[in-house]
Amino acid sequence: MKPEMYAIRFEDVSKAFGDVQALDAITFDAPAGAVTVLLGPNGAGKTTTVRLTTGAVVPNHGGIQVLGLNPLHDGDEIRSRVGVVPPKPAFYDQLTGWENLQFAATIFESDEASARSAAERFGIDHALGQEVGGYSTGMRTRLALARAVIHDPEVLMLDEPTAGLDPESAKAVLDLIREMAGRGRTIMMCTHLLHEAEGIADQVVLMDEGVVRAHGSPASLARQYMPDPIVILDAEDRDALEAVAQLDGVMATRWDGALHVTIDTEDRVPDIVVELVKRGVRLTRVDPISPTLEDLYFEMQRAHRETHA
Repeated sequence: MKPEMYAIRFEDVSKAFGDVQALDAITFDAPAGAVTVLLGPNGAGKTTTVRLTTGAVVPNHGGIQVLGLNPLHDGDEIRSRVGVVPPKPAFYDQLTGWENLQFAATIFESDEASARSAAERFGIDHALGQEVGGYSTGMRTRLALARAVIHDPEVLMLDEPTAGLDPESAKAVLDLIREMAGRGRTIMMCTHLLHEAEGIADQVVLMDEGVVRAHGSPASLARQYMPDPIVILDAEDRDALEAVAQLDGVMATRWDGALHVTIDTEDRVPDIVVELVKRGVRLTRVDPISPTLEDLYFEMQRAHRETHA
């Protein structure tokens, strides 16, 4: 990938905390203007990756670039162009929500109008007069989101951003991601919740035990790990579907509520339907399916376990 096409680049990056190897030679790019999702279980190394990106943590080995800058030497400039929502955001608890936002606006050379707009976006404007020490977990997260976008950053990094949020606020977060990506901003989001990443991820980085197991667009990963398309069939007389296994292009069949048919190419679907109709099969369902991110995640994990074994 050309340098101007990525916003964040990790090359052979390792980080240890004492005897704990948090990251082990990870390499990936986060394309500019796209949503990159770091996906993996708790303890996979996602949060350490974010902290390395901002220069808050120094790697033991490897190179990192953010917007063409090195976090080791250009941390202040990077932080002025990046917004971060950590998993446990810190505030001045004795100050009000509004005073915290005003302070952030001063640091980022933003204005009060931007601060109020950000507060309204995440439904925290009604509580700005209260001391932050009295905020609930969800309110603190919403205030952190408002603070992170107060300066309209070029890169927004979100670490488990919907933790503790009600469904309405969680939807506001996902809408924000789509809106900022639509304006050419770069988003890097950490999550272990597959449904959060579904539909918004332009690129997935699968992490586990401090290692990048796989990375790429959902489509490219699907071609790599689940290359054979599947069509779901059902019929009034299910016994009649036994004939499917002998049709051209059918590689495997299995029952799971309906008949899942693995085929060599989606172009086979019309021919299969025509042949079954010729044989008098009254079909009640013909549903070509694309793998969900959940399907892909577990298939990648299964492939890794088999390779490791």
